[in-house]
Amino acid sequence: MVRKTLSTRRFIKPSYAYLIEKKRDGQEFTKDEIRYVIDSILDGDMPDYQMAAMAMAIFFQGMSAQETAILTEEMMLSGEVIDLSHIAKPKIDKYSTGGVGDKTSLVLVPLAVASGIVIPMMGSVDQDFAVSALDKLSAVPGFNPVMEIEPFIEQLERIGGAMVRQSEELAPADAKLYQLRKKTATIPSLPLITGSVLSKKLAEGAEGLVIDVKWGNGSFIRDLEQAKQLARSMTRVGRSMKRRCVALVTDMNQPLGDTVGTALELKEAIQLLKGEGPEDLQELVLKLGMEIVRLAGVAGSTLSAKQTVQRHIEDGTALNKLKEIIAAQGGDTSYIDEPDKFPTAQHIRKLPAPKRGYVHTINASQIAKGVHLLGAGADGKIDFAVGVSEIKKVGTQVKQGEPLMMIHYNDEAKLEQALEYFKAAYRLAPKRPTPPPLIVERVA
Repeated sequence: MVRKTLSTRRFIKPSYAYLIEKKRDGQEFTKDEIRYVIDSILDGDMPDYQMAAMAMAIFFQGMSAQETAILTEEMMLSGEVIDLSHIAKPKIDKYSTGGVGDKTSLVLVPLAVASGIVIPMMGSVDQDFAVSALDKLSAVPGFNPVMEIEPFIEQLERIGGAMVRQSEELAPADAKLYQLRKKTATIPSLPLITGSVLSKKLAEGAEGLVIDVKWGNGSFIRDLEQAKQLARSMTRVGRSMKRRCVALVTDMNQPLGDTVGTALELKEAIQLLKGEGPEDLQELVLKLGMEIVRLAGVAGSTLSAKQTVQRHIEDGTALNKLKEIIAAQGGDTSYIDEPDKFPTAQHIRKLPAPKRGYVHTINASQIAKGVHLLGAGADGKIDFAVGVSEIKKVGTQVKQGEPLMMIHYNDEAKLEQALEYFKAAYRLAPKRPTPPPLIVERVA
């Protein structure tokens, strides 16, 4: 798709200072002004200090729904836009704002493909402490998460799904703006999050999008109302761009599932594809899977959607699709058939409960940071064997000395650092708390 430039239109270019002042004072940008800003970012004409001021002005003043939709479209058109219209099957993608222990994409992508849906998934890491789905898949020897656009399209035609790293050719203006947002503490800006996510996802060729907006201490969105606003912003903008969108607001005030790590989480995902695994993950996979098949038109009713998801897990077709995707990307599928082949840590140690009581709260981000410390090698490589398992959840009663989790590690020095995070993650109380609901709200 060819991007229109302002040089072919009648538009008097304002100064960057004028635009910053305009947004600072709470005024709306015009379409031409937004296009000018995106062109300037893309071309490198706008100095970083003025980009930072612009991002901060947007952070405090926000953007209207119309502004956000224009911003999203302009960032999408700043690079390649993949055309999948020649593929007859419905094309739906799934996006999560990211959370600790979230391995649902590893299950939902093959599950959707088994249901006759094309999933053009390109992933990126939006939280420094989060372990991405591609990091987990990289525990499979030979798996290659990097793919050019043409082979990506070919794999979608042939198999129906792919899980690869975000292409630099898609939404390059967003990539530049995102790096600046990380340095200027403007990541939580709702219109900038909306534009960033949707510009990349819609550039992948998806006709619809199911979004998992996580809130809590294990997410970069700590406020529930902000999470709800983001879900509404994304679905509203998606619809304005003629894409079907639905969002679930889900709890991330404790890790999802029983494990956090790479190989440990991948093994848990394999369990889920066999109809086993932790109840919270089974519930979330079922609900998100139902949304995907309904949005795609594969299932018409709630009951039909539920039966479709359950059938493809029970009959093994979803697990087979995971193997097919991994094999297509160079991975050794014998590790999926025999999960015991994944590397295991040299040492396993329990984190003992300091007293008797109930698990009252868990700081999921503290656990993630501890796991990150265990696996952050000096050469920057991920240690696939390390992590934590058997995580006690909110509301669980424990005795003094009983393990709150099991720690898998290879380096004693790293363990000592990580233990500080793990110990700080748990708070026990004498009375049983009411565990928070996993799914807070559905926005469509």
